[in-house]
Formats: sequence, C-alpha cells, structure tokens
Amino acid sequence: MYMYIYFLVFNSIISLVISLLMMFYKQSFFFHWMAMSLNSFIMEFILFFDWISMIFVSLVSLISGFVLMYSIYYMEGDFTLDRFFYLVLLFVFSMYLMILSPNILSVLIGWDGLGLVSYGLIIYYQSWKSFNSGMVTVLMNRIGDVGILMMIGLLMAKGSWNLMFYFNSMNLIIMFLILSSCTKSAQLPFSVWLPLAMAAPTPVSSLVHSSTLVTAGVYLMIRFNMFLMDFGSKYLLMISSFTMFMAGFVANFENDLKKIIALSTLSQLGLMMSILSLGEVMMGFFHLVMHALFKSLLFMCSGIIIHLMLNNQDIRFMGSLIKFYPFVGLMFFFSSLSLCGLPFLSGFYSKDLIMESFLMKKINYFSLIMIFMSTMFTVSYSIRLINLVYINDLNKLNCMCLKNEDFYMVLSMLILFFFSIFGGYIFMNLFFFIEKVIILKFFEKVFVLMVCTFGIWFGWWISFKEFSFSLYEKVFLNKMFGLEFILNCIYEKVIFISLIYYKIDKGFIEFIQISGLKKKFLLMMNFFQIDIMFLNKIMTYFVFLIFLSICF
Repeated sequence: MYMYIYFLVFNSIISLVISLLMMFYKQSFFFHWMAMSLNSFIMEFILFFDWISMIFVSLVSLISGFVLMYSIYYMEGDFTLDRFFYLVLLFVFSMYLMILSPNILSVLIGWDGLGLVSYGLIIYYQSWKSFNSGMVTVLMNRIGDVGILMMIGLLMAKGSWNLMFYFNSMNLIIMFLILSSCTKSAQLPFSVWLPLAMAAPTPVSSLVHSSTLVTAGVYLMIRFNMFLMDFGSKYLLMISSFTMFMAGFVANFENDLKKIIALSTLSQLGLMMSILSLGEVMMGFFHLVMHALFKSLLFMCSGIIIHLMLNNQDIRFMGSLIKFYPFVGLMFFFSSLSLCGLPFLSGFYSKDLIMESFLMKKINYFSLIMIFMSTMFTVSYSIRLINLVYINDLNKLNCMCLKNEDFYMVLSMLILFFFSIFGGYIFMNLFFFIEKVIILKFFEKVFVLMVCTFGIWFGWWISFKEFSFSLYEKVFLNKMFGLEFILNCIYEKVIFISLIYYKIDKGFIEFIQISGLKKKFLLMMNFFQIDIMFLNKIMTYFVFLIFLSICF
C-alpha cells in the first residue's frame, strides 16, 4: 500500500516541477494517436499537457496520496481495505484521463469512470442508506453522460471530436456542455446527490469533494470556457448564484457534520461557476486549487472527530473538543477560516479577488445579491460549526472516546495544513501571473469585509438558538428547498413509465416475435410431415461431413 502512496506523492512533485518549467518557457506538449480514419471523419485520442493540466494532476496526486495514507489508519481493521485502495486508485486514474484529454471521447471515458467508481465507493459500507445514495448519484450523473454523448454525435458533423480546437459557436453543443458540467458539479437542479454522497467513507469524501468528482464539471468549464462567451454565460451565472445561496442557507440549519461541509463544497462550486461564467478563467482555476487544499483538510479533521465521538456526526452532541484534541482543533479552525476568506489565509487570496471582481463587472443585481448573501452564510455556518464543536460546552450527551490522536493521520494532514495557511501567497506569486487591476470606491472595497463581519455575528447568534420547525419547514430545509422531494416524485413517474415499457417490451412484443415464429416453424414442420428427431440426425450428419472435409 505504501508503494502507491510514495508513487502519488512523487508524481505530485514531478508534475509541479514540470508545470513550472512549462509556464516559464511557455511550452505545451501534444500527443496524438489516430485510431481510425473513415472518409472525412477521424477517430483519434489526444493527450494535451500544459501548465494548467499539470498543476491539476499535481494537486490530485498530492491529495490522493495523503488521503490513502490517512485511510490506512482511519479504516484499520476493515477486511476489504485492498478493494478500497484499488477503487480509489481507479478513481484517480479516471480523473487523470479527464484532465489530460481535450478529446470529448476520451473525456467521456474518464467521466464515466468517475461516475462508476464513485458508485462503488459510495455503496462501500453496503447499507440501505449507502445503496440509495449511490443510486441517486449514479442516475444524476448519467444525465451529464447523456449530454456528452449528444455532443459526440453532434461533433460528427465537424469531422472530429476535438472540441478544444473549434472556436465557432454551436449553441446546441454549448447547451449540452453546460448540462454536463452542472450535473457533475451538482448545480441546480442537480444538487441533491452531493450531500447524499456523504454515505461514502470519510477519506473518499475528502477526495471527492476537493479535487476529483465534483471539480470535474468546473475543470470542463475552465477548458472550454471560450464557448460560453456568446451564448450560455448569463444562464450559468443565474444557476450558479442561486446554487450558492441555497447551499449556504440550508447549511446554517443543518446538524450533520459531514453534510454541512458537503453543502459548503456546493456553495464554493457555485462561486467557481459564477466567476467562470464571466470569463475569468484564471480566477476560477486559482480558487479551485485553493479550495481543494483546505477542503480536503476539513474533511480529514471531521473524520477524526467522528471517530473520536464514537461514529456520531450530530454537532448537537459535541462541544469543548479543543480541550481534548488541540492540534486537530487547530487545523479545523484554520481550514474553516480559510474557507471564510480570512486575511491572509489561502482562501482569502482567491475569494476576495473574486468578490471584488464581481463588484467591478456589469452583472444583474439578483446574482450580485445572491453571491454576497451566500458569502455571509459561508462565514456564519463556519462560525456556528466551530462554536458548537470546539468552543461551546459539552451538549446533551458525553459520548466521547478519549484516545490519542494517531500520529500518521495527523502527519498526512500536515502538508495540507501548511498549504491552507501559506498556499494562497505561494500560488499567487508562482502561478497567478496575470495582474488584475481592481478599481473600487472605498465603500465597495470595505463591503466584502463588512459582509464577513456580519456573517460572524449571525453565525455566533444562530449557534445558541434551537429552532423548532414544522414538518413542512423540515422538508423545505432538509430536502434542499424541497428539491429532493420534487425529484422523488418525478422519479416515481419515470420508473412507472419504464416498468410499463418493460412489460410491453418483455411481454407482448416477445410473445409476438419469438412465440409467433416458433409456432409458425412447428406448423411448417407438421405440414411437410418432417420429424424433428429426423431433422436433428440430418444436421448432425452434415456437421460430421464438414468436420471431415476440414481435417483432410
């Protein structure tokens, strides 16, 4: 197992050095393999290496290596740990394939690999809850797969599947591109599957929600962002801004620790999609890298907390953990503040720049209000989480296992902890070479800080409140504005229609075709008075003659 960890960490270092060299010398590498040529259509596979793809490969390798190291001790005693490792490695390989390919066919292979392996990881514990969550995840992602399949069919008209090399606007292809990205990155109305994917083991959640599955749609938008400028940008801005608002609002009233962090991932994905819809590719990629670093650390800290609290995930039963586990609490504290955008942690360098860019851009007031309210909610649920888990007194139930923090689990988080504090400053100077000139009034410049300050007060106030909701309010909040309830109703109708088709297809049509032909054949045999046994003997004789002719 350690061999895979060493390989991934070594691959991360090598990829980082190569990306620096590529960016310095302004070079990119292009590997082309033509599988088949039919008339004017060329079936080919391409690997495209540039500094953006190599940074992302380095990031995925780094996080997956430390997640595997964390998993050895987190899942100690699991009888199928080898199977878990191979699934995670397949998951990482599928992400590599999607990152390095501009060809829409090989993107689909990596895309489908992510969906299939994520299903295997979500149902890893083999309970009814994990089974239902896995089915919702894989069915939602199939919608995005259908979008990519439709793009493959439409690009036949262009003569090639290399979408990156076509700059002519094709509105139908752009629509399918946005559909695929929104399903994989869980934008509305496909947001239901992302909190349900928390049924997977916590190391998988750390990998999925930081740098692999949910970021695949964002990475696709970064790669093919040039298509959005003519047609789909305004629609994507409205969808992503409302996704941010919904995720931030629901997270303030959620009590499941992992689900709160999953909703924060959804909120940050909406922020990335919003800035990409305005054409700021480098800002979106910069925030994607920063978010992956502190979100993976946040999930690792929550996994240790869940272990120490005897598999309890309800934050109402936690409290005062900073006294017992100070180092894990310190890492959780800094990663949460980095998520909020506290100066001068890693999240500040990307998030504050994005917020100030929103104030400079000409966008509609609805999206602007949604984005800034979502920023306030991000700060408020982070403060509520820190207060209830670490600072506040022990609540209701003292179900805590006092044991030492595992050395190797903490060691696997140290590098990510370093990058959560200093990563923004390092990456800002190394990679983000496009200098943005921000020209704002004094009130607009201070406005982001005022929003964060109000979020701190709101989060502190809401952490001491116990809300008693009615049934309809619980459905509205726990089911993500009732979206899960609506989709369940739609799925019931779809399953009912598919069952009717199944009965027709496997019953009536089969009876007409198969049974009808069989009856006609028997009638013909009876008409010519041919015995079936006699016919079998004739066939055996002919087979014997053919065998003799082949041998001699």
